[in-house]
Amino acid sequence: EKVPWETCRKACLSDCSCKGFQYQVGNGTCYPKSLLFNGRSFPNPAVRTMYIKLPSSMDTSKLLIPQSNVLDSVPHHLECGSASPPAMEPNPSYWHRTSEDQSKWFYLYGFIGAFFIIEVFFFAFAWFFVLRKELRSSQVWAAEEGYRMMANHFRMFSYRELSKATERFAHELGWGGTGVAYRGTLDDDRMVVVKTLGNIRHSREEFHDELHVIARINHMNLLRIYGFCSERSHRMLVLEYAEKGSLANVLFKSKISLEWKQRFNIALGVAKGLAYLHHECLEWIIHCNLKPENILLDQDLEPKITDFGLAKLLNRSGDNQNVSRARGTIGYIAPEWISGLPITAKVDVYSYGVVLLELVSGTRIFDLVKGEDDKVHVMLKEFIKMLCYRLDRDGPFWIAEFVDVRLGGEFDYSQAKALIKLAVSCLEEERKKRPTMESVVESLLSV
Repeated sequence: EKVPWETCRKACLSDCSCKGFQYQVGNGTCYPKSLLFNGRSFPNPAVRTMYIKLPSSMDTSKLLIPQSNVLDSVPHHLECGSASPPAMEPNPSYWHRTSEDQSKWFYLYGFIGAFFIIEVFFFAFAWFFVLRKELRSSQVWAAEEGYRMMANHFRMFSYRELSKATERFAHELGWGGTGVAYRGTLDDDRMVVVKTLGNIRHSREEFHDELHVIARINHMNLLRIYGFCSERSHRMLVLEYAEKGSLANVLFKSKISLEWKQRFNIALGVAKGLAYLHHECLEWIIHCNLKPENILLDQDLEPKITDFGLAKLLNRSGDNQNVSRARGTIGYIAPEWISGLPITAKVDVYSYGVVLLELVSGTRIFDLVKGEDDKVHVMLKEFIKMLCYRLDRDGPFWIAEFVDVRLGGEFDYSQAKALIKLAVSCLEEERKKRPTMESVVESLLSV
């Protein structure tokens, strides 16, 4: 419906909310404006001219702008106040365009406001989840650190970790009864010994038995076990590193001679470690292969018993189990190994007696007892009888001859005699006559 220009003009003049109108000549389209923001120019010929309504009190005669009211002989007056609303003619169809423009702006600003609110919520939720994740990660980190500190005592290592720690197993320390030992450094700079277990087919059960034992061990005179590796065919133990090496190397091969006080302290420390295994652990643990090679010395020459690969667990009820697969070392094993009697903790007492004689004399038992391997026990039995005879009858000169000559006579006579007597009692043929390791510790402390 075409609207005359004059009708559009009067409609705007009679409405206080109208600030002007826009009219398109030709199609007669009228656009009343209640708000004025900006203008747009169109390059097409159909030009829409904007007419702005100004107060009647304003003198526009001197303004160089086109004016529409110059043709109006009768000036139009409109009173706009809150008390007397202007009279409005019935809304023609064209007049809805004003409300349509207003609704367009309302939707535009509503959309912008809604988008802003959504964006604020988005950043708020993002910040919340990021902060929550950081807090959670810090809590997880703290928990992992606590677990790592607790697990440092005994945990599983990967083969890759141990290969890196040992520089691909480059630093070999020596061979043991069950495999090769390598020196390594963990990521936390701890020096360790990585012991590989050979012949996996025959040592798998032994390995798991040893793990069962290791998890319950904690004593200053027992070598600390940091963990193990059980990955594919690899079976390894991660042990505490003892700076001075084995007692065998220090006692028999080193040019540096152990002083008497150090030897006595080693004897006492080994006895305390065995007493812990026999009497203080949650389960009855027998070493079964005690010898100088399995006694390591730290920086302060404090003894630490190692190599529990042959250890077996016996019930506290007293039912002795025959350990058929365990093998000791010739010269250090008790007579019941050969006779096939059930194995008890007294086999460790027998081995400890041999170690005592070697500590005092500074000589291997094979050098003290001449004979073939299958006759070592017979010869050692005769040697013990000779020691008993000389202890009862010979004077201090015999003790001085038996003690390691490298000491140059610098030793405690009463302690040396007590150690020899204690060794003889530990080497009794009948195991019931051998003392317990607890009584051995008490005897050593008494002298």
